[in-house]
Amino acid sequence: MRLYPKVIPTIAREVVQTLMQDGDVEVETLRIVDAEKDMESVMKEYLSFEERVNAATREALERRGYDHSRFAAVKREMADVRGFRMGDEGIEHVIGQMIEQLLISRNVEEVFTEDNLLRKKVFGIFRKHLDVDDEIDREARARLKHLQEGTAAFDIEYQKTVELLRRSRGLI
Repeated sequence: MRLYPKVIPTIAREVVQTLMQDGDVEVETLRIVDAEKDMESVMKEYLSFEERVNAATREALERRGYDHSRFAAVKREMADVRGFRMGDEGIEHVIGQMIEQLLISRNVEEVFTEDNLLRKKVFGIFRKHLDVDDEIDREARARLKHLQEGTAAFDIEYQKTVELLRRSRGLI
């Protein structure tokens, strides 16, 4: 799963609304928007940290004289050094931070549900909004049936198609 900046407000809104509707948290009506902003801030901080790791990765690639094909391996190394969690582990970390924020936020009156149950609900909301990469991959491959996978032409068209699909879904 990958966290896209454009879905952050939607996820934050849905987390607060779902938890309120299910009676897991109590938020005063006038503070709902602020509680949503609290959830957004956790996700935005994660993306900010990820961008710092990406910048460090680009610098390391340049210093070492590596080409861009080694980006993922070097990024994993940079993330480990900085204690940054990526992928599904990163999403789990963000969810944990969001639950922590619910507990300390001045905008949330009371939290009635245990952390593990909150985690399951929030993870379900994340999954709904972030599992789009697999759908996009399937749709892109279906559109490119006329090209043979593994060829340069396929790779180029695949990247173009994925970007087009992400744009059409408002992800970038």
